[in-house]
Amino acid sequence: MVRAYAPPVWSGFLILLTMLLVPGIVRAQAFQSAAPYAILVDSGSGAVLYEKAADDLMVPASLAKLATALVAFQEIAASKMTLETEISISENAWRKGGGVSGGSTMFAIVHSRVKLGDILQGLIVQSGNDAAIALAEAVAGDEASFARIMTERVHALGLTKSQFRNATGMADPQQKVTARELAFLADHIIKTYPELYKIFGQRDFTWNKIKQSNRNPLLAMDIGADGLKTGNIDDTGYGLVGSAVQKGQRLIVVVNGLKNARDRAGEARKLLEWGFRSFEQRQIFAEGESVGEASVFGGEKGRIALRAKGPVNLLVPRGSNERLAARIVYRGPLQAPVAEGVEVGRLLVTRGEVKTLDIPLYAAESVAVGSLQQRALDALMEAATGWVRKAFKRS
Repeated sequence: MVRAYAPPVWSGFLILLTMLLVPGIVRAQAFQSAAPYAILVDSGSGAVLYEKAADDLMVPASLAKLATALVAFQEIAASKMTLETEISISENAWRKGGGVSGGSTMFAIVHSRVKLGDILQGLIVQSGNDAAIALAEAVAGDEASFARIMTERVHALGLTKSQFRNATGMADPQQKVTARELAFLADHIIKTYPELYKIFGQRDFTWNKIKQSNRNPLLAMDIGADGLKTGNIDDTGYGLVGSAVQKGQRLIVVVNGLKNARDRAGEARKLLEWGFRSFEQRQIFAEGESVGEASVFGGEKGRIALRAKGPVNLLVPRGSNERLAARIVYRGPLQAPVAEGVEVGRLLVTRGEVKTLDIPLYAAESVAVGSLQQRALDALMEAATGWVRKAFKRS
């Protein structure tokens, strides 16, 4: 258990975890990817297992359709649309993204009306530009306005480097993303919209009597892949965002800037296989186990147990036995009353200067307001510790 005392600043008590190493960047330097941009992330812990130029801006091509799908999923979750909502295929959507355009398309018929459920399959499985444009027009009136919504929505998730200018991923000098932000976006979609995410794993889709296979090559490999997206623009190369699950562990991979589709598939597969082979999960706290304690001001008791939601796992290189530093960070002492289940702090695990785990902690019990005498004693103690802090500050 981690004990933590915090004066009225963010702080925590430091301990050593002598059994492991992890999240953040736990990279085996012996592995190298040929992809100019790459990242491999463990979904469960957030550990970055490998990265290469992961924060550099790059052209998304059709990988931008992940953000297009995100907006649609959010509209459905907010009950603004349903899978039965009919989307009109405008002449603009047909000319820019339909069969006459020469790009990827679901072959929707101009001026027809298509249910959103089918539009999403055309967008995700077939990478249809006509589906993307029609969806954009249905949500925002025009594609430029929809692209602003795409950018706002991903920024709200903390993905502040990404900028979108259209719903399709067609070339635009101002449309940029990073590998890290695409991996986070993929993880968000998987965890937040598990039922809709299943569309990404659909092997094929037929529309207008034309059957097209899913463009994600990982789905045909026996590696546990279950979705996401490919993209390419001739001038900037081939990219892929993929995810696979083996023995309950999910990894998310992003590669981009490769020369051809074969290299794209090969590099993504190598990264996933290396990640599953080279790392293992270790549990440091069981579900419901007290992770530590925090001090409480003015309560019927002076300390409160803290716990995470579910077990706390770290991802480590196989055979690793390296030291980690862990601390509980919170603004304290907590002010009574404190309700059970409220988020009160975070568990931080670091290796050197690298943050390897950062998860919220919650009150494991409720603490009511204490007696007048108890509150008076707490006030005296707080005053005394405040004087000590000021003395140290002056020295």
